[in-house]
Amino acid sequence: MIMIDNMSSLQAVALFKSYFGGAFDEDAIRNNFVLIYELLDEIMDFGYPQNLSPEILKLYITQEGVRSPFSSKPSDRPIPNATLQVTGAVGWRREGLVYKKNEVFLDIVESVNLLMSSKGVVLRCDVTGKVLMKCFLSGMPDLKLGLNDKIGLEKESQLKSRPTKSGKTIELDDVTFHQCVNLTRFNSEKTVSFVPPDGEFELMKYRITEGVNLPFKVLPTIKELGRTRMEVNVKVKSVFGAKMFALGVVVKIPVPKHTAKTSFTVTSGRAKYNASIDCLVWKIRKFPGQTEPTLSAEIELISTMTEKKSSTRPPIQMEFQVPMFTASGLRVRFLKVWEKSGYNTVEWVRYITKAGSYEVRC
Repeated sequence: MIMIDNMSSLQAVALFKSYFGGAFDEDAIRNNFVLIYELLDEIMDFGYPQNLSPEILKLYITQEGVRSPFSSKPSDRPIPNATLQVTGAVGWRREGLVYKKNEVFLDIVESVNLLMSSKGVVLRCDVTGKVLMKCFLSGMPDLKLGLNDKIGLEKESQLKSRPTKSGKTIELDDVTFHQCVNLTRFNSEKTVSFVPPDGEFELMKYRITEGVNLPFKVLPTIKELGRTRMEVNVKVKSVFGAKMFALGVVVKIPVPKHTAKTSFTVTSGRAKYNASIDCLVWKIRKFPGQTEPTLSAEIELISTMTEKKSSTRPPIQMEFQVPMFTASGLRVRFLKVWEKSGYNTVEWVRYITKAGSYEVRC
């Protein structure tokens, strides 16, 4: 199986274009299918793309593609550090980088998706996450990242004489890595080892479907009082720790299209009726953990001549950001930096969980 993300697919297309003279269409693929197979065999390792640099690959795959008569001439650009990049597989990083202060910033950013029934039953739930890095490191450093994932901890306990207590473990699904990650070492040792690119890049992506820690619980109660009145009560409970808080919390509570008048009270934040989206919009700028603010509303409806038809109400939607919290439970156990000069580094690790599609039926 071949796993190629969007960024790698764009790089692969650029690689093929460099061999085909700038064209990448049906005719170019048909005329160069043998070369395409040769290139894929060279760039893929364990089903993942590795070196996609045209300058490097052309050093040892010298076959020229069948060019379109409309293609432009290839540019004769110099090949920087070609031998090192071929043998050391670090085409994504140049030599000679020097920083006065050597720093690494690592952000774990997750989006939690939820669909819950009106009775509190979770119908669908998953977390998609990214590990983003900014590296300002001198020389050619080698980094090693340890996470509390189940596979990695099991492998580590096998390598050590006695197992260690590592706290909660999680199981990562659909993991994809940046091309800098040493996949051979990951498959044998289950450690994320890499020589990082300079600056900002996405180290890995993952997905979690089991054991998700929901940051919020929404408890709606809606009563219809005849055909022209409704009572809406919504309680939102923050499940994360009391010392933590969420930012930019928005709760959108749908109301009927023929709403005439609304009146409501909230125990925290501000709320208003937005007729353009037929919702009560409840905003809480800073939402502490282990609290339960409520919204109570009375809604007057326009009386219609048609009979009332039962219909499914749109779900309640939430938006939020929770710093220093991960819905998956993923944690960085260690981040080590080795460089032959032995300089000191400063590592910064941050976590943030955002709402993806966070919906509760009412």
